[in-house]
Amino acid sequence: MSWTIRQGATEDARNRTFGPLYSRNARAVISRGLKATLGGHWLVMLSGFFEPVLFLVSMGVGMGAIVGAVEGPGGTPISYAAYIAPALLAVSAMNGAVYDSTWNVFFKMHFGKLYQGMLYTSLGPLDIALGEIFLALLRGMLYAAGFTAVMGMMGLITTPWALLMIPGSVLIAFGFASIGMAITSFMKTFQQMDWITFMMLPMFLFSATFYPLSVYPQYIQWLIQAMPLWHGVELLRQISVGTFTAATPLHIGYYLVMTAAGMLLTTMRLRQLFLK
Repeated sequence: MSWTIRQGATEDARNRTFGPLYSRNARAVISRGLKATLGGHWLVMLSGFFEPVLFLVSMGVGMGAIVGAVEGPGGTPISYAAYIAPALLAVSAMNGAVYDSTWNVFFKMHFGKLYQGMLYTSLGPLDIALGEIFLALLRGMLYAAGFTAVMGMMGLITTPWALLMIPGSVLIAFGFASIGMAITSFMKTFQQMDWITFMMLPMFLFSATFYPLSVYPQYIQWLIQAMPLWHGVELLRQISVGTFTAATPLHIGYYLVMTAAGMLLTTMRLRQLFLK
């Protein structure tokens, strides 16, 4: 009898603690997002696929004829196109995830008032965070699958390990989406949102996307190695040729920590904003 009472009290306490945060119904947020995308936003999603492909053709094929072979992971010589292709895939995963979890979230939060309406129902902030981030991951996965297929058609895939670039891209998208949504929850104006684009451009240009890290001075290398995109570029570049080092789990761990921190901050911010 007393055990049953204690168990009931424990369950009630658990429900009071987590009930406002998570109702286990993130699929409702996902369903709504998919219907909105298929209803008119699919052309916007499709356009994001062509950007890395155009970079690959122009830089990898065009400049590749001039550059020739370069040193890949493990010191193996590879073509310039094979060198930059995994990096462009990481950039594509970052761009798709960030745009989905920042500008889309910003409009839903401040103009559509969508999240306020969702939280008037049984949905909690963690349901919304999981749903929105899943949609960003889906976009990143579609980009990764399509770009990997293009790499295959161009003869840039030489090992079965390269197929792991797709889940690797999803991991990269997960990290950027969770952090992106967390940062967006603090933004209140369009001018503040421009800082996100301002931060993405240097990462794209300086994260060893088009040339090796060794071309920079040592102090610049340390700064680049602290950037999240560099870890994604290095991870996918190693996977693309099936060469793994002691740094590989560090790259993966970087994104796992990034994802956990972003999810926690996003959930707490949505709770603070809309569940006062």
